[in-house]
Amino acid sequence: MEYDKSVVNRLKRIEGQIKGVLSMIEKGEDCKDVITQLSASRSAMDRTIGLIVSMNLEQCVRENIANGESTEQVVKEAVNLLVKSR
Repeated sequence: MEYDKSVVNRLKRIEGQIKGVLSMIEKGEDCKDVITQLSASRSAMDRTIGLIVSMNLEQCVRENIANGESTEQVVKEAVNLLVKSR
């Protein structure tokens, strides 16, 4: 699967957030602030997972329809990926 540039940009932004958290920890910043930033990073990661799964699902469904195949298994797999990611 080819990944959209927006996915790469999201992951680079998350990478920056994590580096920022490491810096906060090295500076001994307040626990609440560190946790707030970690929570924001986790939320961004969750949204990126959802985006990747939805993009892949769309592509697989289109391929299955074009080939006259059922889409049921593809949808189940996508749902399972999302459930596992939580």
